[in-house]
Amino acid sequence: MAVFTQRRIWRRSVRLAVSQLACLGRHTGTGRLCTAGRVDVDWSADYRVFSRDRWEATELFGPILRGVLALSGPSEPLVTALDDTHLRKTGSTIPGVGYRRDPLSPAFHTNFIRAQRFLQISALVPGQSRPGPARAIPLRYDHVPPVPKPKHAAPPEAWKAYRRRCREENLSTAAVTAIAQTRRILDREPFGKDRVLVVGTDGSYTNKTVLKGLPPRTVLIGRIRKDAELFHPPTAADQQPRGAPRHYGQPAPAPEPLRQDETVAWQEVRAFAAGTLHAFRVKTIGPVLWPKAGSQRPLRLVVIAPVGYRLRKGSKLLYRLPAYLICTDPDLPVANVVQWYLWRWDIEVNHRDEKQVIGVGEAQVRSPLAVSRDPAFAVAAYAALLLASIQIYGLPGKEVNQPVPKWRAKQTKPRPTTEDLIRQLRHDLWGQALQRLQEHSDHFASDYPSVTKCPEIHLPLAQAVLYAPAG
Repeated sequence: MAVFTQRRIWRRSVRLAVSQLACLGRHTGTGRLCTAGRVDVDWSADYRVFSRDRWEATELFGPILRGVLALSGPSEPLVTALDDTHLRKTGSTIPGVGYRRDPLSPAFHTNFIRAQRFLQISALVPGQSRPGPARAIPLRYDHVPPVPKPKHAAPPEAWKAYRRRCREENLSTAAVTAIAQTRRILDREPFGKDRVLVVGTDGSYTNKTVLKGLPPRTVLIGRIRKDAELFHPPTAADQQPRGAPRHYGQPAPAPEPLRQDETVAWQEVRAFAAGTLHAFRVKTIGPVLWPKAGSQRPLRLVVIAPVGYRLRKGSKLLYRLPAYLICTDPDLPVANVVQWYLWRWDIEVNHRDEKQVIGVGEAQVRSPLAVSRDPAFAVAAYAALLLASIQIYGLPGKEVNQPVPKWRAKQTKPRPTTEDLIRQLRHDLWGQALQRLQEHSDHFASDYPSVTKCPEIHLPLAQAVLYAPAG
């Protein structure tokens, strides 16, 4: 309620959020209006929620953050994951749309798509068992459009200004801003200053801009190149009698030579990944210094050995690629570094559910405000659904008792999927109405009669629409 200036806008936004989740067809503006039963009234006010009304998209995630913090102790760290994603668009006049590399294109042939670019931060809520699974709940969804490129015949001043803006307005600078704002919002919460903010990223955000722009009480865990140039901290023997003091000591082994060094022993760390516990072999050294992070930022290097797997029982043992991680807190236990980084994969699940299930980006809007607000609004509704599922069914890792078809009765899930949650939401919204429709209708849809002869075909409406028992 505090996000919006008027109660009527808040009530309209709640209706649109529920319609975003319960919509049966494409999640366009028309689809949401039809789901809410607004086909016979003026629709302009619902569109103005995104194009004109005064509210900030980042404030929608404030209650989500407070709900996530309530699931853990006041001194436990807030573990998050950061990544960017693309929303495909075909219109050439949509603000913020440009050509981007298709992440689904093969490695040997790069394809391009027209898409919007968004930056997301998701909280990783751990389960009851440690080490165990975690669930990612979105906390931010920021539109990061590319800098408009001037025409080829533009004056040199325009190209100079374009290159300056590219250095100031890119994904790395947007990540620094998002992390800093998340840190400030966390500090405003009760006991928020006592919590450490942990951010897990991939290799594209492990760079000089992000590492040197981290706010206080923030730890970054990210991938690093296997040939990164590292150094030990300087000692008294490294200093020269004359000249400026040295900021870097003797060269430290690079990640790949460290993995191949047989004189350094492997350690075994147990962590949860891919639905089960694994024993990972790791090597670590620290503190080390990386020139891209600066001499005032000590790091810990963690090398994870390739994990073996088989395509089928009895087949040849194959190995995945090794992983090289750095952590900006050299005193952090290695087990926490490995486990928190493995949890980061769940943000990819968020991206898939947002695009394929929730319908983020399907709304056909053209207003500059609506282009950035509408996807963030849909992601906030998705985050509220995930938070409500944890409050009802418990933390990840607990067996979920949901009504399922008879042939799946013996299968157990560690957590409900997004499709399960949406089916349950539709059942709670429409179940009673559909039952009353069957009771008072002319047998348009009814349960199968208990007779021995071949009956006429009757489809039960509740189960057909909700894809779940209507019990």
